[in-house]
Amino acid sequence: MKTEAKDTDNSAVVVKHTGSHYLLSRLPEWEPFTAVVRGKLRLKGSSSTNPIAVGDVVDFVGDEFNGFNITKIHDRKNCIVRRSTNLSRQNHVIAANIDRVFLTVTLRDPEVKLQFVDRFLVTCEAYGVPVTILLNKADLYRGDESDGENLADEDLAQMAAGFIQIYEGAGYQVLETSVKTGFNIDVLKQMCKDKVVLFSGQSGVGKSSLVNALDPSLNLKTAEISQAHLQGKHTTTFYQMHPLSCGGFVVDTPGIRGFGLVDFKKEELSNFFPEMLRIEDNCRFVPCTHTHEPGCAVKQAVENGEISPLRYSSYLAMLEDDGKYREGDE
Repeated sequence: MKTEAKDTDNSAVVVKHTGSHYLLSRLPEWEPFTAVVRGKLRLKGSSSTNPIAVGDVVDFVGDEFNGFNITKIHDRKNCIVRRSTNLSRQNHVIAANIDRVFLTVTLRDPEVKLQFVDRFLVTCEAYGVPVTILLNKADLYRGDESDGENLADEDLAQMAAGFIQIYEGAGYQVLETSVKTGFNIDVLKQMCKDKVVLFSGQSGVGKSSLVNALDPSLNLKTAEISQAHLQGKHTTTFYQMHPLSCGGFVVDTPGIRGFGLVDFKKEELSNFFPEMLRIEDNCRFVPCTHTHEPGCAVKQAVENGEISPLRYSSYLAMLEDDGKYREGDE
């Protein structure tokens, strides 16, 4: 367990925040207690709307009779950050000190949006967060024979194969999962064991259902897909960490409909696409934007089918919009 309090006398990990109040626990022990912040407390150089995030290690003073006050935030090993609004230059920290993020997507109900996926992955690369993509609701295309019927969808199966090819080709692990059939839930449980993990993704992809499958005792709230708009309903309101019975801790997050990038220079963007980073030293010009320069190894790899044209299109879109992409609020 890597996210631990530095000093068991006056340090703890933030396991929930609801505005001005926080729950802390001295991980790996799970004994949450309430704390507040008196005055302004910010990380040096931070422009975040929430200077304290779930997963942060903090120092505190006080006692159970007079209450506890947070006095200091420790340096983070990593974090997941997104732009807070279209026009704002501030950012919002989703969580900090994460061992692995599970970016959860579905092919249908809701339909996967590759630009969202790519922006999330770029952020993970930039902030040093290991990420695995969960292709959830696999029963929609793999079929479910538990009731004596084969419900496999060949068109969706082809879409799944194409999606996996794109992201495994880029260098990411893609794990197919299904809460309905239990497919790969045991594998997921082993990946979470003794780690601090975070499940994130668009609303309706089944994050809370997956966490409940890992540990049914948590009984996190879930909701059906809105048939009117074919998108998920928000079921998780606050960012919150939970202990897992298999060992480790999981952060459940509100669904995200858009993901604005934060603090990226255009000339650095390709460094956060692993498939581009592997070959960009072969470009004739350094630095190379991989847009108009002759002798560009990345453009050649796209033409040869070695890099997905869809991933390359996402890259170009990020260059053009300077990280303003956003479809909705959390």
